[in-house]
Amino acid sequence: MKRIVLTFVLVGLMSSIFAQTLSKAEKNLIAEVEKNYQETVALLEEVTNINSGSLNAEGVEAVAKVFEREFQKIGFETEWLKLPAEVKRSGHFIATRKGTKGKKIFIIGHLDTVFEKDMPFTPFTFLNDSTATGQGVNDMKGGDVMAFASLKALHDLGLLEDRTVTVYFTGDEESSGDEELSRRDFIARAKEHDFALGFETTQSFGIATVARRGSSGWTLKTTGRQSHSSGVFRESVGYGAIYEAARILTEFQEELAGEQYLTFNPGQIIGGSDISYNSETGKGEALGKTNIVAREALVTGDLRFLGEEQKEVARVKMQKIVDRNLNQTDAEIIFKDYLPSMIPTEGNYALAEILNKLSQDMGLGEVKPGDPGSRGAGDISFVADYVDCLDGLGASGRGAHAPGETINMKEYPELIKRSTLFLYRLTRE
Repeated sequence: MKRIVLTFVLVGLMSSIFAQTLSKAEKNLIAEVEKNYQETVALLEEVTNINSGSLNAEGVEAVAKVFEREFQKIGFETEWLKLPAEVKRSGHFIATRKGTKGKKIFIIGHLDTVFEKDMPFTPFTFLNDSTATGQGVNDMKGGDVMAFASLKALHDLGLLEDRTVTVYFTGDEESSGDEELSRRDFIARAKEHDFALGFETTQSFGIATVARRGSSGWTLKTTGRQSHSSGVFRESVGYGAIYEAARILTEFQEELAGEQYLTFNPGQIIGGSDISYNSETGKGEALGKTNIVAREALVTGDLRFLGEEQKEVARVKMQKIVDRNLNQTDAEIIFKDYLPSMIPTEGNYALAEILNKLSQDMGLGEVKPGDPGSRGAGDISFVADYVDCLDGLGASGRGAHAPGETINMKEYPELIKRSTLFLYRLTRE
């Protein structure tokens, strides 16, 4: 019993010491977050229970409507930026406040999830006191709601007066129809700010995302001479399309694997005498027989990189491999850009240090910059060349992009408090 009592005394003493490093306004903000917390959880449940797969335009807009309602309550002007029809996606939600004081903050989130309307639905459900599940609950509806909860606390205490904040929740982060068209307005608005903050899922309580790898795609098409399988490998018949695809993939692995920050993943392969593929749905069909040398094969994959130079060098190497055809085969590879890299910069590290100092002032422990190669692509990368950036400020959890995705509800209120004070300090810079 004495040991338990002593522990509580020490915890209380440490909390008191750390609290002394927070201003009165910051302590009031923490109290405001706590006061609003049940409303915050209710909002998280509401948006999680709306299916908003990237291709579900109505669902994405329905989530935007919820945030429109909430942001208007706290003095933000809101708009729905509908995307051009050729993008085949819904649109983006934008909320703004403009002022003349402090640094200008650009907050990034996304409304869509990877869970499309025809997939089994998982509603927001508490699994226990510290864990909840639901589609997109941590990637990234938990982060979207965090951003709102922090701004609400600041608004409630009059601490957003005469400050400039833009909230930009895209509707197609998980699956963009056309990055150039879809992100044009996003980039233009971000350039008008000093800092960009991404509320994507946090890697851990003690890690800040100062960099993200870029993402691009590639499609490999191979052809061979269709013939009886008994003649395969002969000079007159050759190897067929599937062997040529296998050769290329093997040489990709042998010649490029192991380079720091570079990955290239073949996600789908189809081959046979006749194939068909729908790039929108990702569905393909193949017709073939074991006694026919394959005439066609197709492989789709992605390429992840840190910096444009690494991407371009990798593409040159891949092209050379594709050009070394087996007998009686041919091949071509088509590259497509998706999301650029967020390169680690001095400005990004400086933001991470501000967060680190704050976290320690709050008694929440040290925050270190994450490994630049540990995060995949994200919307923040589109603006990383123009403003100082920090990402991974959102919710914590497990299993993103998979059935049973969870959010850590024990850490959630502490992360909201930290992000609230982080925004407060940045807007006072």
